Amino acid sequence: MKPGAIVGLKDYTAGFPTPSMASTVVHLAFAGLLAAALLGPYFDRRAVLVVFAATAFPDLDSFIALFSTVGHREALHTFVVPIVVGVAWFVDTRLREESFVRERWGQWGVAVGWMAVVAYAVAGIGLDFVGAGVNPLWPVHDQAYALNGKIELSDQRGVIQTFVDLSPEEGGAPAPSRRLGNSSEIEMNTGVNPDPSGTKTDPERIFPVVRSGWQLLVLVVGSVVTAVRLRQNRE
Repeated sequence: MKPGAIVGLKDYTAGFPTPSMASTVVHLAFAGLLAAALLGPYFDRRAVLVVFAATAFPDLDSFIALFSTVGHREALHTFVVPIVVGVAWFVDTRLREESFVRERWGQWGVAVGWMAVVAYAVAGIGLDFVGAGVNPLWPVHDQAYALNGKIELSDQRGVIQTFVDLSPEEGGAPAPSRRLGNSSEIEMNTGVNPDPSGTKTDPERIFPVVRSGWQLLVLVVGSVVTAVRLRQNRE
C-alpha cells in the first residue's frame, strides 16, 4: 500500500466523521432533480439521458485506476473538465456567428448542453467533493481535497466556520486539515478495483447503492421528481 493511502471509507481527517461516498445512482437522482428544476420546457426523456450520461461519466475513472496511479475520483473527478467544456460551449453558442450546436439541435441542445455541464460539476463531482474527497484541479494541481466543515452563529463567539482553516500550525504554516494527498499517495478501493494494494487473495467487491440516510432521501426524492416531470411532459 502506498504511504498515506486512503482506502475505502477510512476516517482520513482527524476530528471529522468518516466520509460517506455517494453511489452512481445517488448521483443520477440528484442530477435528475437539478434537471427537473432548471431545464424548464426543454426537460424531456432525451434531456434526462444526456444529463445522466454526463453525471455518470466521472465514475469511469474507476476503470482508469486499474492501470494508472491517477485513478478513481482523480482522473475524471476534476473541475477542469466541466470548465473546459463550459468555455467551449460558451464560445460556440454565444460568440460564434454560426453555432455548431444551435444549428443542429436548436435552443434545446444549447440548454441541455449547459445542464450537462452543471450536472457533471455539481452532481457528478460535487457530491464526492463534499463526501470522501476528489482531486478537483488535476492535472493542473495534483492534490486531493474534501470540502468538509460547518458554519454556525454563536451569541458568544460570533460566526464560526471550519471550511477554511485560517489558524496556522506551529511554525506559521497553514494547517492542511482537508488536504488528502496527491495521486501517488492515495488509493481508493471500488467494486471495479477492490484491492488497489494487491495484498488480498480474494477481495470482496462492493458496489454501493445507499450508505446513509441523506443519500436515501436524495435517491427517493430525485427519482420521484424526475419521473413526475417526465409524466407531466407526456401529458
